[in-house]
Amino acid sequence: MTTKQSPHTVHEFTMCFSSTPRGARLARRLCGHRLDAWGVPYGSDAHDVVTLVASELCANAVRHGHVAGRDFHLLLTADPVAGTVRIEVSDTRGERLPRLSAGVPEDGDGGRGLLLVEALADRWGCGPRPSGGPGKTVWAECTAPGLT
Repeated sequence: MTTKQSPHTVHEFTMCFSSTPRGARLARRLCGHRLDAWGVPYGSDAHDVVTLVASELCANAVRHGHVAGRDFHLLLTADPVAGTVRIEVSDTRGERLPRLSAGVPEDGDGGRGLLLVEALADRWGCGPRPSGGPGKTVWAECTAPGLT
């Protein structure tokens, strides 16, 4: 008896990162590397969009979801048939839910991350952590043609 492998391969990358700017930077770089390995090359529009969205979600986990001694978790899932990439970033601070500000932030650092996510992602949202642990998961889905 032989088993047939499904032609539909969903790629997945998951890792925990320190809740620091360095952890967020490493998460962004590893997302970019994985996308390239999955057929979305560096420099392509899809690569740049997904990497930027992942970067913003990771930065928000560090800036707004940080709890001392706790890491944030990244899950990157790519579905070649649907041509989409889903980014999920979980932190341990459940009482601080993401929300869009009413207007454009004044000049200064911060305040534009979710505006970028809203503009670039096809869909995004927030919910409880899938593991049932403390905190929340913020997710976004982006179109990524070229996935293999």
